[in-house]
Amino acid sequence: MAGAMIIALLCLSAGAMLGVRGEDPYLFFTWNVTYGTRSPLGVPQQVILINDQFPGPNINSTSNNNIVINVFNNIDEPFLLTWSGVQQRKNSWQDGVLGTNCPILPGTNFTYHFQVKDQIGSYFYYPTTGMHRAVGGFGGLRINSRLLIPVPYADPEDDYTVVLNDWHTKTHTALQKLLDGGRSLARPDGVLINGKNAKGDGKDEPLFTMKPGKTYKYRICNAGLKNTLNFRIQGHTMKLVEMEGSHVVQNVYESLDVHVGQCFSVLVTSNQAPKDYYMVASTRFSKQVLTAKGIIRYTNGKGPASPELPEAPVGWAWSLNQFRSFRWNLTASAARPNPQGSYHYGSINITRTIKLVNSASREGGKLRYAFNGVSHVNPETPLKIAEYYGIADKVFKYDTIQDMPPAKIGKVVIQPNVLNQTFRNFVEIIFENHEKSMQSYHLDGYSFFAVAIEPGTWTPEKRKNYNLLDAVSRTTIQVFPKSWAAILLTFDNAGMWNVRSEMWERAYLGQQLYVSVLSPELSLRDEYNIPDNALLCGKVKGLPQPKPYTI
Repeated sequence: MAGAMIIALLCLSAGAMLGVRGEDPYLFFTWNVTYGTRSPLGVPQQVILINDQFPGPNINSTSNNNIVINVFNNIDEPFLLTWSGVQQRKNSWQDGVLGTNCPILPGTNFTYHFQVKDQIGSYFYYPTTGMHRAVGGFGGLRINSRLLIPVPYADPEDDYTVVLNDWHTKTHTALQKLLDGGRSLARPDGVLINGKNAKGDGKDEPLFTMKPGKTYKYRICNAGLKNTLNFRIQGHTMKLVEMEGSHVVQNVYESLDVHVGQCFSVLVTSNQAPKDYYMVASTRFSKQVLTAKGIIRYTNGKGPASPELPEAPVGWAWSLNQFRSFRWNLTASAARPNPQGSYHYGSINITRTIKLVNSASREGGKLRYAFNGVSHVNPETPLKIAEYYGIADKVFKYDTIQDMPPAKIGKVVIQPNVLNQTFRNFVEIIFENHEKSMQSYHLDGYSFFAVAIEPGTWTPEKRKNYNLLDAVSRTTIQVFPKSWAAILLTFDNAGMWNVRSEMWERAYLGQQLYVSVLSPELSLRDEYNIPDNALLCGKVKGLPQPKPYTI
């Protein structure tokens, strides 16, 4: 890994792509992170730009590519990016969260270097520091299948990325001040599609164009802060083909509920009268519905889009039924994610069950969110770096929560929340939501099988309702109000991995934890050494470098 890093940096300094014999191809990016002024909702506001772009640039990669991104932080606060859904095999050093990485200080840079393994699909990246995610720094990340590995549909005419957000016009510092002051975020001011919302005055430029009679791929990701967004296209249906790295059974939908942090790939055929059509994204499960629209233009189009927008579904039972219609495509010959070492995940014995109950607390006038009564805080020294340097006991305690929540969650404990996990154990995780609001959870470093979502509370008897044949292997799962969700996975990727609420207010105020997965051999076969260019901070500054892992 270190050798590959040196090669990569040499290539980067030369400012050119260089094929390295015996290695997979390298893609090089230099990103300049700055503030800028944009008016996505018609009001000038400060946003975060990457190379002067809002949203940020798309990363267009192919499975097994090495991606090298030199990030220059030219804003006035520490900054980090995470690559949501990229599994970072053996390499949590590149995950870009505060439990694994020291942030990039203002006026400095850091070069990420990671390989996108065989996990084709649609993902996105975003900032994990403070409330930066609320004002930009996000963008699409696609991993295409290699030419020799077929995908279960014909090549589309073109491939488009659609980033959806609920949006606030306040600055990230104002939003952070609200949360630090113990208050919750107000409802958003609007919704954006690729950083815009069409006015409908006849002067809107199209977001996308389609030739008549052709089929296009749209990759739709919800990079917002809180709201599920329903996505639909006037006059057109969508054939779902992939979600978060898995080919799926190709059902046709008129609209899709995209929960926070989730990504879908759909095929859309331009088989309607040649004119403009609106793509529409609107908030779900909120008292006031906020809507954004963007224009798709037929290249031979004559005429504006109809002002009559397709209606969104109502209620969450519809959304639950849509989840149940998603099925893994077991006949696809492409690079299916195989996190379990076996496609027969339903017949593997569960070795551990962890039940996580989310909660909100306002004790002492300060709002905190928690799992099983513990609200996570990030110590100055990232958890993974402290563990690697052998000083974990000076920074955090393992297993501050039990595998089952207490019968009654009393006063919330505020401290780093780290679970010890046995390497290669097959584990069941239950997310149980006793609140009246939607939840959405993401696990870094893995795909998991989303085997069930049901109303009520979970008991072991509910396992008989699990989909143990063709549940979709994915990275993010929603939990409806007063409901639970179950996932299954093997913890076979050594590292320190973040489990977090994708509702960013909740993650920022403690509704996240880390899972420490250590290989007993401490071998390079299982995990890479800390990179030579790793940023160091906190208690490890000035300490001697630990003895590196070997084969």
